[in-house]
Amino acid sequence: MTLSAEDRARRIQVLLFDVDGVLTDGQLYFLPENGGRPGPDGKLHGLEFKGFTAHDGLGISIARLGGLRVGLITKRESATVAIRAQDLKLEFVYQGQHHKMSAVNDILTRVGITLDQLAFVGDDVIDLPILRVCGLAIATANARSQAKAAAHYITPNPGGQGAGRDAIEFILAAQGKLDAAIEALLDADNPAAAAAGIGSGGM
Repeated sequence: MTLSAEDRARRIQVLLFDVDGVLTDGQLYFLPENGGRPGPDGKLHGLEFKGFTAHDGLGISIARLGGLRVGLITKRESATVAIRAQDLKLEFVYQGQHHKMSAVNDILTRVGITLDQLAFVGDDVIDLPILRVCGLAIATANARSQAKAAAHYITPNPGGQGAGRDAIEFILAAQGKLDAAIEALLDADNPAAAAAGIGSGGM
């Protein structure tokens, strides 16, 4: 029996994102240090910048209020990602993951769930090992064709422009929790809303 994307979404407890091209538009910006001259170690050094959309950030608050546990897995190591993950209060943060299934297996063990209860949002071939086996495989609108072919759902918006929010709303809508999660966020007297909130990561 072939399950629909909505059927798969109803099982999801953990939602994981790739970063570059998913939570960002995939562009990488570098600001050289020391005037672009090599440091004492003979290497060039600089700061890496990425852009994140506030729509995805608010969506992560909604996801938590809807009962989802959220995190990211990325190949690159970036202080910018660490700061954003802190700001979003993400439960699972795995950087420097050349083989992302290792991180997935660690999360499955930590949480005590199976693959069919895990959703992953990716955009490129490095994400295929997860997309091919997780319960709900989601590709962004800007994803490579191979990622889209492996996906159960493709977001209306590209990475860095609301794809993360699309994934969250699709899952919570399938679970019948989206409207209640949004109303919980808007309730000024709801302590859970304050706990789920973002923008207080202590940057």
